[in-house]
Amino acid sequence: MTNGEDALVVYWRPGCPYCMLLRARLRRLKLRRTEINIWENPDAAAFVRSVADGNETVPTVTVAGHPMVNPSKKRLLQAINTHAPHLLKQPPGRA
Repeated sequence: MTNGEDALVVYWRPGCPYCMLLRARLRRLKLRRTEINIWENPDAAAFVRSVADGNETVPTVTVAGHPMVNPSKKRLLQAINTHAPHLLKQPPGRA
């Protein structure tokens, strides 16, 4: 099982409008996540290619190790609810 820090990982690249949209949605939802720029991390780019039929399709997201290529908000939230529901809970003292 992954810890809270790496339960949600977003692989992105600069200039990608789909990445910008997804990252903005995640910020609004206040979900803890790790964001990795595939242009700065060759290992991350190789991972994305391994789950995206050899392409560097972004955003690619993993939820507790389960990869999704360019997921919809609905699909992403379903995956979080299934594989990392602790991410949906607000920390104590936060509204």
